[in-house]
Amino acid sequence: MADHEVNVAQLHGESRQDIEPSEKITRDVLGGPLNADPKSLPKAGEHGFTSLAPAEAMSDDTETEATPDGEEPTAHERKTLRHVGESLPFATFLVAFVELCERFTYYGCQGIFQNYVQRPLDGSEGRGALGMGHQGATGLTTFFSFFCYVTPIFGAIVADQYVGKYKAILYFSVVYIIGLLILWTTALPSSLNHGAGLGGFITAIIVIGIGTGGIKSNVAPLIADQYKRRKMAIMTTPKGERIIIDPSVTIQRIYMIFYTCINIGALSLLATPYMERDIGFWSAYLLCFCMFCAGTTVLVLGRKVYVVRPPQGSIITDAFKCIWLMIRYRHEDAPKPSWLAAHGITKTVPWNDHFIDELKRALIACRVFAIYPIYWLVYGQFSGNFVTQAGQMKGHGIPNDLMQNFDPIAIIVFVPVLDRWVYPLLRKMRIPFPPINRIVLGFWVASLAMAYAAIVQHLIYVSGPCYDQPLCDASIVDGVAQGNNIHIAIQTPAYMLIGISEIFASVTGLEYAYTKAPPSMKSFVQSMYLLTNAFGSALGEALTPVAYDPAILWMFVGLAGASFGAGCLIWILFHHLNAQEEELNDLDSDVDDEGGYRKGSKVTY
Repeated sequence: MADHEVNVAQLHGESRQDIEPSEKITRDVLGGPLNADPKSLPKAGEHGFTSLAPAEAMSDDTETEATPDGEEPTAHERKTLRHVGESLPFATFLVAFVELCERFTYYGCQGIFQNYVQRPLDGSEGRGALGMGHQGATGLTTFFSFFCYVTPIFGAIVADQYVGKYKAILYFSVVYIIGLLILWTTALPSSLNHGAGLGGFITAIIVIGIGTGGIKSNVAPLIADQYKRRKMAIMTTPKGERIIIDPSVTIQRIYMIFYTCINIGALSLLATPYMERDIGFWSAYLLCFCMFCAGTTVLVLGRKVYVVRPPQGSIITDAFKCIWLMIRYRHEDAPKPSWLAAHGITKTVPWNDHFIDELKRALIACRVFAIYPIYWLVYGQFSGNFVTQAGQMKGHGIPNDLMQNFDPIAIIVFVPVLDRWVYPLLRKMRIPFPPINRIVLGFWVASLAMAYAAIVQHLIYVSGPCYDQPLCDASIVDGVAQGNNIHIAIQTPAYMLIGISEIFASVTGLEYAYTKAPPSMKSFVQSMYLLTNAFGSALGEALTPVAYDPAILWMFVGLAGASFGAGCLIWILFHHLNAQEEELNDLDSDVDDEGGYRKGSKVTY
């Protein structure tokens, strides 16, 4: 046997004649184990090894056995299995109906405020009441919007620290009803003729603002509270497919339905402009009052069905103390008991480390919200300056404040399309569309809406008979000023683009405020999100001096650029948060200890 053949034989153990039959060879000639643990084998790309099948390459995430149904998925399963949502509890629809009635009332009243305040009582410019002109009307309606989004902070404190979300909604509903009564009674013809209109209107919008603020900060987190799951779980479908029940998908759907109900309520503007024109403002306000009472009745009758979290005492005060400690010690972990102890600081605090992690997550959301005022500034145009713009065109029997309905119609049409087809298709194709991406898209679509509004304004100015001074004396017919010779329907795409932008920016904002807030601070973080709307209204108030013809055209152009730039800024600053989305959401625990699937739940495959 040649020398090289001997060597080969030795490598294979073939020349070892002295091995006893009972001996078990456990190692090769290089000293390695013959029965190696698969986990100890080299990975592809290490020590010169290459993978013949990249898709099958082993990694740290490779599973040796599948996670049982009802248990939390592993990191590998989260990446590879399809994420689906569950059916919604009945209580979510009750809360959604209450919000529908409140929004019916809010938009039904607010949508006709511009004409109520702007036009005179004599009817020379169409149905009106207070006769304060365009700038006066824009100023008062913008103040109302601003106030309605400041008061949620007060409502959140009342709920989170003292009475809980349900009782807070109930108490503020009573305040709301008082404001509606003031608005209705002072809009009666006899009250307007005796000069009670302006005083009554200002009093009413302040009282209504307190009522709606207290409701707004609590109803959005209350509807998501009705869904108890907070942790992902594995499930096998009847067809044998392993999927992940993802609470974030369900919560996204909850807020899509919630926002749809808001906009079904906003269709009150299909009725109130005609009631304003044909009967009087008082009849429209009376309709809104009756609808709100219906919602309050459902709220009371369903009190035993709702999942209600008790208030947590001084939780908001504790949160501000934590923020102060972060600032004082210049470290975001400074309020943690473990951090204080590690740094030799003898300070007793009423919270634990987990609460600080949740608070840090909420602060991340608040940083994202800091750019939202630009979006709300754009959004606020649809109920103010867009209404005035519509009045500068030929109405052909359509009230100028009726056009606002294309905003909620767009939302009602496109929400089911996104929820039932587009989003599930993206998840099935493993194409991520995380919150920050949706928010950025919302800002960009809003930019398109303002660009289109600027084009419409230009078309008004190049049309007769009044050109860049609409509603001039040359347009008066039978004592009423008419718009320029351009059809009012051309404004429709501007409203629809605003509506589509809301699905991405506004709905995702509600979802982000809920999922990133500590369980005991849901209402307060929601109020922080709503406060950005108030800042947007304040910016709108600052722009009131340029809300005149023809300068308003350039205001629309500027807002288009601002919205697009704000969307780009959000992407630059926060797109890295998309990668942390699941990690941040994992901080929450299920509301109860049912485990597995929610009883009676159905999964949308």
